[in-house]
Amino acid sequence: MLDAARLATFRSVVATGSVQAAADQLRVTPSAVSQQVAALQRETGLTLLERVGRGVRPTPEGMTLAIASGDALRSLNRLGALVRDLRDGKTGHLVIGHFASVGQAWMPSIVARMRKEFPDVMIELVLNDVPGESLTTKPDIDVRIGSEDDTVPTGFGKNALLEDPLVMCVHKRHPLARRGGRVALADFAQDDFVANDMTHGLVGRIQARTFAAAGFSPRYIVQASDHRMALAFVDRGIGVTLLPLLATADLPSHVRILRFVDPVPHREIYTYVRNAIASAPATRRVLALLDEHAVGLITPT
Repeated sequence: MLDAARLATFRSVVATGSVQAAADQLRVTPSAVSQQVAALQRETGLTLLERVGRGVRPTPEGMTLAIASGDALRSLNRLGALVRDLRDGKTGHLVIGHFASVGQAWMPSIVARMRKEFPDVMIELVLNDVPGESLTTKPDIDVRIGSEDDTVPTGFGKNALLEDPLVMCVHKRHPLARRGGRVALADFAQDDFVANDMTHGLVGRIQARTFAAAGFSPRYIVQASDHRMALAFVDRGIGVTLLPLLATADLPSHVRILRFVDPVPHREIYTYVRNAIASAPATRRVLALLDEHAVGLITPT
């Protein structure tokens, strides 16, 4: 492979007609120009220049090389510009993994902000909590619910994002909704419950530990397939459901949220960030936007 810097120097000599003029254009010494051209001739095994009076002119082989190398050098320049843009976060492809409630509550706003602030960065969203499926490629930024068996993927860093509090979702006519204030989980020991974790996954395990700590087992009367369906049942007055606060965006009109007294049960949410792009401006901006949403969620209104 030919050296691009030597080719560029040689083309400058051809364009200006002399080593001195090329040196002036490139802001280097004539000796440096001569050394670059001599190295290129050794590299190619060709005589590229011949002397004419006090100047030089390309040989037929040299002229052919000077013309043919133009497109290659322009492509390299474009590639160099792309690398600089990627380093500055101006262009590229950023994959963000998320679970369902983050996707519903936060991602539309985050993507809208990124499209405005980083229009050349392509944002790709992937669900990371599809039952029975695993992602073939790790997202660059992965927003996940923490669990006791978590291991940080190789090449990634782990950052705590949020302690997402569990809340009780009740119909507006529920006695505790009318009373107001914070409640204890044990206050719901006699209520009918709507189950909201069809796959008995991590959220279900957190709920089970929470009920065990409160000293009772909930009486489930209906199984919903996800948190949106569970909230629809609560909206009809069928029962109450225990959900992470993040899963309560866009509440039905008849549903109210009740927060718990200390200690507040919660789930841990983390971000896993690919080390190679952690310092890129676009990555830092996404993480900052995630932090903004996290702070907004845990600050009671």
